[in-house]
Amino acid sequence: MEELYMKIVLLYGGQSAEHDISLISAHNIMQSIMYNYYEVQPVYITKQGDWLKGAPLSGPLSHSNQLALTAGPQARWAEGPEGQSVGTLIQPGDIKEADTIVFPVLHGPNGEDGTIQGFLEVLGMPYVGAGVTASACGMDKVISKQLFHQAGLPQVPYVAFDSREWAQSPEEWMNRCEGNLLYPLFVKPANMGSSVGISKATTTEELRAAVEKALQFDRRIVVEQGISAQECEVAVLGNDDAHASVVGRLVKTADFYDYDEKYVNNTVEMEIPAQLPDAISDKIQEYALRAYRALDGKGLSRVDFFVTASHDIYINEINTMPGFTPYSMYPCLWEATGLNTRDLIEELLQLALKSFEDKQAYKQVSR
Repeated sequence: MEELYMKIVLLYGGQSAEHDISLISAHNIMQSIMYNYYEVQPVYITKQGDWLKGAPLSGPLSHSNQLALTAGPQARWAEGPEGQSVGTLIQPGDIKEADTIVFPVLHGPNGEDGTIQGFLEVLGMPYVGAGVTASACGMDKVISKQLFHQAGLPQVPYVAFDSREWAQSPEEWMNRCEGNLLYPLFVKPANMGSSVGISKATTTEELRAAVEKALQFDRRIVVEQGISAQECEVAVLGNDDAHASVVGRLVKTADFYDYDEKYVNNTVEMEIPAQLPDAISDKIQEYALRAYRALDGKGLSRVDFFVTASHDIYINEINTMPGFTPYSMYPCLWEATGLNTRDLIEELLQLALKSFEDKQAYKQVSR
């Protein structure tokens, strides 16, 4: 056994609607950590926002259900998926230790949107993934669309507005949507992921209901024109020298998959690599890297596209902390590109350390 030289704080759970996905992602990451180099310190953020510190791990747990901690006087792991693991209640700042790197496996608001990243910056700890700006902009569909436009990336037509504007004049915004966009329409909360709060609308009545539903998840929403297209995705890895994976495609039997179909019923299949002409795959990879740089991405992201039958390409969105479940596109894309999950996790940790070292060097110069 080689000497342990660093601790990984695996931060997971969170208060977003993607809480349960985070547990599955964290469990999958846990399987691929090199435990001869690292000790893993799980820290669970409950749906109520409490931080619970689990017992340190020198090897992976057998089931993701074991990661759901309840508060108690002494941390311990359940014997199996049906038991109840116990964690000790801590203050968020208690995670700060020397020779420690944080892997924030948090999806959605209060995790992937720059809030945790800002907290870790204040603590002065290295962490995996995008920084504050890229996380916040990537999470916000309105802002990311504006940045994509500035970067010259093609997008489907859309209309964006907020709850105040909707409350003042819903008919005006209905008219704007129906006057500028063609059905079917897809209505999305501006700051949400994993298809949470997203609806497809084919009539005026469905559009109105879809807007009301989306506003339950966020005060700002986006209404996009639907197109007949394949959904393709690219994984990006790196800091300033980022590179793109092969292109993957979602094989769909329906034109829209909601949260349950993606994560509960798991009916979405992936075609990796996507059966596309080389020139089209190359262009998608180029667009993915351009989007990544437009947001000043770090570490990792998954960039999603629409590709029509005539091979027109439209960027959809960027995910700065994509799902890491066993059936998530991001790790599967890198596996197909020749980078297994074990080496991928190690690369992400090293990228985080390099990013932290660079920031520390800039701070020294400015003093």
